[in-house]
Amino acid sequence: MSTTSQKNSPPPAPTFEVENELRAAGARVVAGMDEVGRGAWAGPLLVCAAIPGEGEPPAGLTDSKRLTPKRRRELAVQIEPWVAAHAFGWSSPAEIDEVGMTEALHRAARRALEALAPRPDAVVLDGRHDFIGAPWRVRIQVKGDLTCVSVAAAAILAKVHRDAHMAELAEDHPGYGFEKAAGYPSPVHRATLAEAGPTPHHRMSWSYLDALPRWRHLRVTRSVPATPAPLF
Repeated sequence: MSTTSQKNSPPPAPTFEVENELRAAGARVVAGMDEVGRGAWAGPLLVCAAIPGEGEPPAGLTDSKRLTPKRRRELAVQIEPWVAAHAFGWSSPAEIDEVGMTEALHRAARRALEALAPRPDAVVLDGRHDFIGAPWRVRIQVKGDLTCVSVAAAAILAKVHRDAHMAELAEDHPGYGFEKAAGYPSPVHRATLAEAGPTPHHRMSWSYLDALPRWRHLRVTRSVPATPAPLF
């Protein structure tokens, strides 16, 4: 196969390899977890935990960032009845401003896990850091949303759910492009923010406000540093 063909070929489908390793080591229930909204300027942080179902997962499951919005929504409709269970955990912009992103991730992840039934014996977490911590048994998996079925399912459900939430916010706050860019700093978002200022859904402790002369006085700082979540 030529180098060009290799570049154009789709990535391998995610597998149950990591989940099976954890089951072989004694975990009866394994959940995948991913977050969305970490880098957005507006809107909540959302974490999804999903326990895979029986049988083959929906065809086309992969990293949510490689899918069009339409395809993500189509897959989410298939994933929801396929997974044995899933749950979401949120952290609002105000909470992110109050405690910082590391602690906000920690809280949102635990909220998702505490809402999940049955309780998982192990969690496959996308990324490089464990922002959940003890007593949860966590397996860190870089590119987990591309390689692990449970994480891919959680990632798509999280992205579709948060995108729908941001589209609802766009109805009350038109012009920021929330319905398309979901609170991330798109050109439309930047332009409207500079002209009209932040909405109640913006993260007011973030440094983007320093570049907005009319609105930089609104930036808030945390008066009491939060205890950071453990990263092991």
